[in-house]
Amino acid sequence: MIKSFDFYFDFISPYSFFAHKEILKIEKKNSIKIRYKPILLGGLHNLHGIKAPAFIPAKAKHMIRDCKLIAEKNRVSFKFNSYFPIKSLNLMRGVFVAEEDNFKSYYIECIFNSIWQDGLNMNDENIVQKILKNLNVNPKTFFLRSTSSSIKELLKKRTGEAYDKGIFGAPSFVVNNKIFWGQDRIEFALNEFYK
Repeated sequence: MIKSFDFYFDFISPYSFFAHKEILKIEKKNSIKIRYKPILLGGLHNLHGIKAPAFIPAKAKHMIRDCKLIAEKNRVSFKFNSYFPIKSLNLMRGVFVAEEDNFKSYYIECIFNSIWQDGLNMNDENIVQKILKNLNVNPKTFFLRSTSSSIKELLKKRTGEAYDKGIFGAPSFVVNNKIFWGQDRIEFALNEFYK
């Protein structure tokens, strides 16, 4: 019997955002904890030699419409970010810093909301600094730590582990060594969890 399951995500993915919002509901309702596993989606795609759907024009157009449909169905406040694609490398490294300092869940919620609800330009370092200050975090110290070799290696290692498991996109859930890809597969992941 397993104790929890894993959620592989990247802030750049609006579908990861939707999965995150669903996870918050599931955790509250079911008193379970889902482990957040930050990865660099671009790095994962490179390892697999695939192109992200957002960079294929026809799929990108469909993705925006699709995201709006999901947001409406799930009653989630959502705004497709006009600055997309967001460079998520340092934001994803920041998850590890936030985890070390015990504010991982607040950080993840804040960054997801800043991108996919508030539509902020998270490619702008000044905006990210303001957000960190609102979390009572010293931006200078945070950035120094997030670009340290140890933190860089953690994200690289986690992305490599995802690749080794056969994960090719985000969001992905891993339960009992089975991969469930996509925010709309969380129900299947839960069914596997409760087997």
